[in-house]
Amino acid sequence: MPAKGKHRRTKASPISRGVLAAGTGGAVLALPLIGATGAFAAEQSAPAAKPAAASAAQHAPAASVAKKQSAPKTYSVVAGDYLAKIAADKKVKGGWEKLYKDNREVVGGNPSLIFPGMKLTLGVKASGSTTEAAPKAAPSKAAPSKAESAPKAAAPAEKASTATNTADSTGASESNSSGYTAPVANGSVSTQYRVAGASWSSGYHTGSDFQAASGTSVRSIGPGTVVSAGWSGSYGNEVVIKHEDGMYSQYAHLSSLGVSAGQAVTGGQQIGLSGSTGNSTGPHLHFEVRTGPSYGSDVDPIAYLRSHGVSI
Repeated sequence: MPAKGKHRRTKASPISRGVLAAGTGGAVLALPLIGATGAFAAEQSAPAAKPAAASAAQHAPAASVAKKQSAPKTYSVVAGDYLAKIAADKKVKGGWEKLYKDNREVVGGNPSLIFPGMKLTLGVKASGSTTEAAPKAAPSKAAPSKAESAPKAAAPAEKASTATNTADSTGASESNSSGYTAPVANGSVSTQYRVAGASWSSGYHTGSDFQAASGTSVRSIGPGTVVSAGWSGSYGNEVVIKHEDGMYSQYAHLSSLGVSAGQAVTGGQQIGLSGSTGNSTGPHLHFEVRTGPSYGSDVDPIAYLRSHGVSI
């Protein structure tokens, strides 16, 4: 019998303990099952995310390649360059005409007038960047009209250049009715014809050198047809013209060419710019008159000009 005033704690039966244990065990077992289910669900959803990441990874290199392809290339003009030479060296599709068209705002109205230091863009108009940018610019209709008006703005420059050439030609005709003129305006001869020296392969000077700073306008001495225009070894950039009397004139060491083979020219027309290309000690114009188009058929150039009424 329990003592008076005391109470006995009721003992739990083994069965109850067992159920509790079983219940507790069930709870413990239930938790891993739930965790396993969640992990399985995560594994199922993960593959869906991987293709998206892979797709993004595939697009990233493509975008990088597109940026590299669309990045514009520039070229800095150096002494002796002219558009045709640059286009050939850099393999510009469309030749010098395409190069001039893409850089008209930089070069201006005269494609033969380029100077060292000019930055020319090579083929940017044909790249993908222009095509991709077009849809963004589509809402603004006014932009193309402004771009199209740019070449028109260059027209006055062309007219000015033409006016200058016309003025030179007119000046020549006023002093010389035969249409002949000196190869450079107000030029003086610095090295005479037939001067002997070891500097020349023939042992003597085959032409007359005119003083001319780099970029000075060089003119055809009379009407004729361009036989050749381009690089010619020690002569650098040169132009050779056949005149109506069957004689030939040569203009060497030019920094820029303004005519091409087969082109008809008039007396006083600009055919290029003076420079110091080829075997040259400094900017000047080497001028020859020949009985044929090639080296070795030279005659006195000053005497020839004077025979056509040109005062030198």
